[in-house]
Amino acid sequence: MNALNSLNKNKSDASEGFKDGYLEGYRFGGCQAVLERIEKPKSPSKSQYRVLYVPQGFEAIDRGVIEALHDLTAECIVAPPESALTMAVSVRPDLVLVMNGLHVFPPDHEEQIRTIRGMGIHTAIWFVDDPYFTEDTVRIAQSYDVVFTHEIECAALYQKIGCQHVHYLPLAANPQMFRPIRSSPEYRYDICFIGNAFWNRVELFDQLASYLQDKKVFIAGQHWDRLTNYDQLTRFIRTDWIEPEETVSYYNGAKIVINIHRPTAAGSDNRNVMNLPGSSINPRTYEISGCGTLQITDIRSDLTLHYQPGYNIETFADAAELREKIDYYLTHDQERLHIAWRSLWTTRWKHTFHERVASLLAVLKTV
Repeated sequence: MNALNSLNKNKSDASEGFKDGYLEGYRFGGCQAVLERIEKPKSPSKSQYRVLYVPQGFEAIDRGVIEALHDLTAECIVAPPESALTMAVSVRPDLVLVMNGLHVFPPDHEEQIRTIRGMGIHTAIWFVDDPYFTEDTVRIAQSYDVVFTHEIECAALYQKIGCQHVHYLPLAANPQMFRPIRSSPEYRYDICFIGNAFWNRVELFDQLASYLQDKKVFIAGQHWDRLTNYDQLTRFIRTDWIEPEETVSYYNGAKIVINIHRPTAAGSDNRNVMNLPGSSINPRTYEISGCGTLQITDIRSDLTLHYQPGYNIETFADAAELREKIDYYLTHDQERLHIAWRSLWTTRWKHTFHERVASLLAVLKTV
């Protein structure tokens, strides 16, 4: 009897494995068909700018921006944050473009930028952590000729403090990194979430803990010991750092990737004493979509500027709605894949760093 039960289990496992492999092949094949049907837009003519780019260290963003600058400008030179002034003196670029200006930048960074401006070199910064560090960015912004921010709520803030040229510039995906790939079995999950345990995320997963017990779940990030129901979820959690390339594997392998924006309120996780709200979507929104996977995200007000809920992305307002949509899409493969494929098309057509950098360069022509 035990042998018969074991045989039946093996047959069931083999059947599930076959179905899983078939669905993954079908998903990936659909992604390839989508990419083949995307007409390559005519590339804008190259800017004559020689750009010195100073990265933040966000690999997924920096690589996308650098690749776009190489394609769209006369020359792109990359300088580490501590060497911005030294490199500017050496190569005399037309523009110094700084990513974010936070965290890894030296204490004298603003002084370096003011010296660069004194040399007659244009300077621009692109804030991609707004509004979480506005206590710092309102000071940093005043050292630059042009300020770009991915957070639409912060544009008026920088104008109010006297910045002359402020522009809303959304984030995007790097299609060379966040792309459809064939996922191997170890990356295949029903549900995936990758990100640190900010308190709103903790609250949500505490509410989902019992519901997730019979699902195949992957959660990655730091501080998940904040969970009240940590004991129920610990077997799903990986706490070490996941490189972007491996993140791509998890996004491709999951049937559903959940996206939860971090809270904006001032406190232990943020330096936002003005409590500016967050209306703009995070980079994960574009990155998950660029992998050709169904994304269910919480709602930011400018989401509909970029994606259409129910068509190329899904949304949830609370834990109950998220459970309902997970149940639906885990049992409706065609609907899940159609939304994922539309999301991939939208991202590749409208939301790559080539698109964003082209917009940035067009703005700078008018300044």
